[in-house]
Amino acid sequence: MNLKAGLWQQQTLKLAMTQELTQAIALLQYSAQELSEFLENKALENPLMQIENVNVQPMNPLIDRNRKKHQKMEKDWIEQIAAKRFSLEEQLISQLNIKSLSGEQLRVIRHLIQHLDENGYLADDLGEIALKLKVPREFTEDCLRVIQMLEPVGIGARNLQECLLIQLEYEYPENYELAKEILTDYFVPFAEKKWKQIAKALNISLKEIQHVFDEIQALNPKPCARLGYETSAYIIPDAVVEQTPEGLTVRMFDDILPKITFNQQYFQKFKDKDQQVSRFLKDKVQDYQWILKSIEQRRETLTRVVTKIVEKQTAFFQKGPESLVPMTMKEIASELNIHESTVSRAVREKYVQTPLGTFTLKSFFTSTIQTVAGDDNTSSSQVKNAISKLIDNENKEKPLSDQDIAEHLKMAEGIVVSRRTIAKYRGQLGIPSSSKRKRFN
Repeated sequence: MNLKAGLWQQQTLKLAMTQELTQAIALLQYSAQELSEFLENKALENPLMQIENVNVQPMNPLIDRNRKKHQKMEKDWIEQIAAKRFSLEEQLISQLNIKSLSGEQLRVIRHLIQHLDENGYLADDLGEIALKLKVPREFTEDCLRVIQMLEPVGIGARNLQECLLIQLEYEYPENYELAKEILTDYFVPFAEKKWKQIAKALNISLKEIQHVFDEIQALNPKPCARLGYETSAYIIPDAVVEQTPEGLTVRMFDDILPKITFNQQYFQKFKDKDQQVSRFLKDKVQDYQWILKSIEQRRETLTRVVTKIVEKQTAFFQKGPESLVPMTMKEIASELNIHESTVSRAVREKYVQTPLGTFTLKSFFTSTIQTVAGDDNTSSSQVKNAISKLIDNENKEKPLSDQDIAEHLKMAEGIVVSRRTIAKYRGQLGIPSSSKRKRFN
């Protein structure tokens, strides 16, 4: 082995991760909304780049965007009346009969409300709160009971058991005593559906326990969720698939994207200034050109990927989601002669509008499941649909086990799936195990 030091020439080919290449990759994975925000921010940095929205007045990047925001707020003042959000404390205090409470009670109640978590539970120890506020513990408990009488029912509980018991007493008073005993003394075995030992200990039937279970299922373990405030979420598709007499067509939904133009007037005004200004303008011109090129490249790549998806998932558009065929990103990348990571970035958080509804592009990619025929495979989505239908139609007194489902799919559908795969798909669908689906009627 020659270990002598020396100098050698070697020619290698490497991909340099330039700033422009990084930008092109970032733009590809942006959704239409993210891309619009990116371009608006770029316009604030680059005076040569003008942004003009299709349905909005032209935007001057040198003008403070707060003026535009203020004008919109004035225009939409009617909608804002209904959109005003009240705090949890305001909503609870508004239900109290203030005149019937002393100043000390109101002080403690406000403190307790301020220490409720996002689910409506009191997480702090009541004894510590009493010491902190320098009031008797019994007085603090009385104040907490006042809160527990407010809407939504169950608020102010110290744990899940207490939350459910408060709601049961209000919603199902006729069955409260039995439910109280089960939740207080047998909470864990009740949740795990180990009901036979409960029935034996309390000398009651499984049907009675089932009745209590059904009542508890209708309760809300997170009372504050009812007070939640959520603005409407609008999905903006990045592509549109339409059915025409000639077949399926694909077009990019570019309406949301602002129009980019070059500020020629600004460039002509300052291009012959000093050397520093000229260098600055040269960099901004290059930045503007790279953005245009990256946007066009993003559009071209996204169009090719969506077109290929539609081409391979024609059955989906003709018969519906149950006809989704197996398809992987690697397969699409191979046919388009691009890298798999490019496909992954292209479909990230993007939606396509179809005659059947709006779907995420990622939802069209499913793994391959073997069938009895061997040469005719099915997709994981079709298997999940088959599992859901089987469980929906099963005898709830004798629910199907994962092994039963696997054998049924093999015999009736010709789909070869292991018991563990059934358990995984069932978990993804949010379907509990057979022991927890069993009913005692």
